[in-house]
Amino acid sequence: MIRYNFRIIFGGRFLWFILAALAFFILIASISVYNGAVPSEGYVYDLLIFPAILLMFYPMTFGIQNDLDSGVLEILFGIPNYRYKVWLVRLCMVFVIVFVIMLGFAVLSSFLLTPVKHFEMVGQLMFPVLFLGNMAFWLSTVIKNGNGTAVVVVVIGVILLVMSGILGNTMWDIFLTPFEVPNNTSELLWQSIIIKNRLFLSIGTIVFLLLGLLNLQKREGFI
Repeated sequence: MIRYNFRIIFGGRFLWFILAALAFFILIASISVYNGAVPSEGYVYDLLIFPAILLMFYPMTFGIQNDLDSGVLEILFGIPNYRYKVWLVRLCMVFVIVFVIMLGFAVLSSFLLTPVKHFEMVGQLMFPVLFLGNMAFWLSTVIKNGNGTAVVVVVIGVILLVMSGILGNTMWDIFLTPFEVPNNTSELLWQSIIIKNRLFLSIGTIVFLLLGLLNLQKREGFI
């Protein structure tokens, strides 16, 4: 059952996504080090967040489309409360996979760049990944088309990156780096900002997840 769901949610390209994420990680790390960047925990966090988003992007945006293409969506709607029994399990599978892979990347970073606290690093990384992943999942249940969802998610991602430059080091920054204390900011104030930011991302994650699962009960909108 797990192997079958892997094939559905990753479209049979699971290995390629891992290789693409690894290549992206090595490329960005090599360019940054070549340009004189000094590796730190904050640097590694910023380096890992984009491969994590890459791994999450396809299954979240094309999941509904893959069900339609494989002809199993009609069967899934016949399962009582299938949105909880099938898609909630799939979402958990995707995020557990991303967590495990990024844990491996964190270990690799400790060898190649600078020592980091692996579980703390990946745990902090999962806050924006869960937020963006569940947002993409919700949008896929609204748009109901993989390509359309991908375009919308990319556009929103670019907007969030631009807003990150404006809202940097505030609780509203989706890409806030918790491992670097900004200049002229006390440690106590910085910890308060991090807690509020993680609370904001957690609430957003739950809201997007519930909206997506509720949309999946509208059978006539998908068949």
